[in-house]
Amino acid sequence: MNLRTTSPIEDALVTPPAGLDPKFFTRQEYAAYTEENHEVWGILFEQRMAELEDTGSEAFLSGAEVIGLDASRVPDLEDVNRRLGERTGWAAIPVTGFIEARQFFGCLAERRFPTTIIVRSREQLEYLQEPDIFHDVFGHVPLHANPTFADFLQTFGAVAYEAESEAEIRAMARLFWFTVEFGLVNERGRTRIYGSGLISSVGDAANALGPNCDRRPFSLDAVIRQDFEIDRLQDVLFVVDDFSQLFDACREAQERLRAGTLTE
Repeated sequence: MNLRTTSPIEDALVTPPAGLDPKFFTRQEYAAYTEENHEVWGILFEQRMAELEDTGSEAFLSGAEVIGLDASRVPDLEDVNRRLGERTGWAAIPVTGFIEARQFFGCLAERRFPTTIIVRSREQLEYLQEPDIFHDVFGHVPLHANPTFADFLQTFGAVAYEAESEAEIRAMARLFWFTVEFGLVNERGRTRIYGSGLISSVGDAANALGPNCDRRPFSLDAVIRQDFEIDRLQDVLFVVDDFSQLFDACREAQERLRAGTLTE
């Protein structure tokens, strides 16, 4: 008889997904967070939520509530995953930093989101080049509580994992960038933000909704033909009418990838 000693949610925190090199997997030692870590989290949380209550998508706002984010403390992934798992089966898994793209895609295909667990310093409140727990958990994870977005992200991971040529990988990277990282959505008569790079950044969010950003209707062809630079404000972004468009685009990308026609 095989007796489980941990729950599925606990497994996500102690066992790396099958496709992830164990050297990238770590644990969130919650007691190791300092008072400054919690204070920095709180400053960032209150700063962004003050704006996002007006500009953030409903999927983000409701998702942040579902997974229990608040200004008082750095999120405990065990608590986040318990709430998230009950909703969509997703879990945030702690990693040491950037991981290779194919391993990242493989994690998404298993409904596991690689999450850095460090907290930026006070001196880096406005900008941090590498991801931290604020970008990953505050920026990304609330959307994983939305069933349609959750299905899209898992499908994206499975499709992107199949990409082999440089052109295919570039096309999938652009789809990720202009949706998961820098996506916009029409809600309640206005364009609102849902991409994590916009959710977690004051400057990027202001640019995305301001006069200097060309906001275009979303389509798979338009996105995979649009180049981007990671270290500057975005000149062009794409707006969906609802998240079902993302799922449909991902399915189309899969069909074209398998037919060898997913190109610019």
